Amino acid sequence: MKNDELAQDADKGSTKKPGKLGLRHLQVLLLFFGMVIGYCLRVSMSEAIVTMSKHANDSTNLQFEVFNWNPTEKSQILSSFFWGYTVMQIPSGYIARVWSGQKLLSVGILLCGILNILIPTAAHYGNYIAVCICRVGMGLCQSCLLPCIHTLLSKWVPPSERARLGTFAYAGAQFGTVICFPISGVLAISRIGWPSIFYVFGAISILWSILFFVLGSDSPAQHSRISEREKRYIQNSLNTDGDDEKSQNGTVMKPPWKAIFTSLPMWALIIVHCGQNWGYWILITELPSYMDAVLHFDFAEGGMIAALPYLTMWILSFPACWLADYALEKGVSRGVTRKVCNTIAHWGPAAALICLATMSVHDPVVSVAILIVAVGLNAGSLCGFQINHIDLSPNFAGTMMSITNCIASVIAIIAPLICSVIVQDETNVAQWNTVFYLSAGIYIIGNLIFIIFGKAEVQPWNNLKTAKAQEESRKEFTMRTI
Repeated sequence: MKNDELAQDADKGSTKKPGKLGLRHLQVLLLFFGMVIGYCLRVSMSEAIVTMSKHANDSTNLQFEVFNWNPTEKSQILSSFFWGYTVMQIPSGYIARVWSGQKLLSVGILLCGILNILIPTAAHYGNYIAVCICRVGMGLCQSCLLPCIHTLLSKWVPPSERARLGTFAYAGAQFGTVICFPISGVLAISRIGWPSIFYVFGAISILWSILFFVLGSDSPAQHSRISEREKRYIQNSLNTDGDDEKSQNGTVMKPPWKAIFTSLPMWALIIVHCGQNWGYWILITELPSYMDAVLHFDFAEGGMIAALPYLTMWILSFPACWLADYALEKGVSRGVTRKVCNTIAHWGPAAALICLATMSVHDPVVSVAILIVAVGLNAGSLCGFQINHIDLSPNFAGTMMSITNCIASVIAIIAPLICSVIVQDETNVAQWNTVFYLSAGIYIIGNLIFIIFGKAEVQPWNNLKTAKAQEESRKEFTMRTI
């Protein structure tokens, strides 16, 4: 009976959803934890650097080295991750497509974890220069994270489930930040001291990479334990959305670079991604210093409170993605859905940061409440611009993400450095207010461009046959007019 149903489904090209959890959900769960670990490795330095460069009140920590790093050196350490991260973005996207996104991600996180474990030793023997070198190496290794996840999501997740499952996977970034800040704060003042921050997160990343290497897969067709019904459902659903990555001879299509870089919706994505990275990474890298110098929270308390905005963002990501999918089911266009979500995600935080910047004296309770709003509303970006890469081109989603993330990563490098130029005295509230005003303005401009020029329809260059047919039609029309 079941075989007859499968045969009928195959004949009809069925896109009927299997009635239970499947292997696509396991893949998304693994990607979620990959994001969690990736962001723990990135963000832990923001908390660790406070204790590495300042004596804690707990005398048990005095056995560990304290480094006399000035604000510029600390900013270089915080931004150095993105030096390597930026360089390998586009190559990572290409390798994920032509080789294996699953294997590349497994190896990348493995090496990133090993380098993280080496940071305390590097700091002892080579001071901040050696730490920067380790962080650059970590960035090189982790540059594959978003391109690989986007590539794998485009193979595993049907269009009707993109907002929910895609948002769940990417929400690992917020969850990783949520758990990283308090855990790092507790580890920093423990008897083991700040080196334990690097040992703990490094060891966890190594364990995950082994697990994902064993249980992960590049596509449903390559997974040995997936049911035939679920595999047909995913493949048929993707085919209805214009997904056709193979050319006629079976080889992987080359990205249409000219079409991608001359596409207005693509440039809207690049700009809005840059705006996202500025606001997000300014807050994530500088929040511990702001809470220490201006709001006067201690290490453990500051770590817990710094996590609250990202906990809010993680919680809000679930109703946000559900509402996005609900809107699509009710007939709201993808374009409107993506733009409304992203407007809430960028203009909401912009308004909150403007409110924070108007305060001459930053009350701890009010400031934290405003930061919770600013970061929490950013959850809409997960089902806004971030999933829009797959909307525009399922075939080249990973490549597109590597391009936008490469350019946006330059902003993540610049942001902490500009912040260190503006904030010469970390206790000066007026200098912090300038940073908040600037971040609000960038959020507003980036999203405005996305509203005007962004789209959510599959682009002609997603499919080489369609692109060539359109190009020939244009040439034929030109010849006739001549």
